[in-house]
Amino acid sequence: MICDDIESFARAVPRLGALAGLDLGTKTIGVAVSDTMQSVASPLHTIKRSKFTQDAAALRQALDGRAVAGLVLGLPRNMDGTEGPRCQSTRAFARNFAALWDGPIAFWDERLSTVAAERALLEADTSRARRAEVIDHVAAGYILQGALDRLRHIRGAA
Repeated sequence: MICDDIESFARAVPRLGALAGLDLGTKTIGVAVSDTMQSVASPLHTIKRSKFTQDAAALRQALDGRAVAGLVLGLPRNMDGTEGPRCQSTRAFARNFAALWDGPIAFWDERLSTVAAERALLEADTSRARRAEVIDHVAAGYILQGALDRLRHIRGAA
């Protein structure tokens, strides 16, 4: 089930249960997960991309082992808010993955998430080689944390 907005995702996903965040790149997929209370996102790992079937199998393995209740995909909008080819690719991935996975899927504007992740890694004095290894799943953590914060706000207002 693909949710059109974060509000419908808030209604579709249980209040308890881990959520996963994805930073879909052309070469890698960064994966982050939350705690079951849906308060803190933690970077998990990076999946090297190949074909969709292999990517989906690796992702399913990561999700199934953690009893993930919902999925948040970073939507790479242009800086002016428009959607380009990368957004189309992300939406296609979501449609294809929704056929293989029963949980709700939402999109989260990921503009500047990689920049924020890079800045945090630089502040932590992470080496260039290590930053290259972890940047994608750290960015996924930023994407997921943004969605978690919004969910908490929506649910607190309800």
